[in-house]
Amino acid sequence: MQAAKRESTGTDLVSIGHPYSGRQTAMLAAERIGLVAGLLLLSYPLHPPLQPDRKRTAFFPELRTPALFVHGTADPFGSLAELREAMAAIPAPTGLLPVEGAGHDLKRGLDLPAILARFRALLWYPGN
Repeated sequence: MQAAKRESTGTDLVSIGHPYSGRQTAMLAAERIGLVAGLLLLSYPLHPPLQPDRKRTAFFPELRTPALFVHGTADPFGSLAELREAMAAIPAPTGLLPVEGAGHDLKRGLDLPAILARFRALLWYPGN
């Protein structure tokens, strides 16, 4: 499996970011296709709190890197519904892993083994 991924992207590197580092890396990945094999975006800052009209997703249609979004159900930077709607613009495989009751800091209910398993599945078995 690893060799197949290396052939298709040229790299085994992944990026993990929370929250603005994830946004910046995702923007770079949209500009430089194949830079990383996957993005693990923790608490992606979809928009500033209480400003849903200021979406930070203009580059999403250019993103060709598989991305897993891990997002708290109480995150003021975007609801799960808003994030799902925005993710629909990304042509690469994506996934959303909600963290029940967590805010932007993801301090509540974070299940690292589940996150890593879901991320691995997204990278190696797109479409699952």
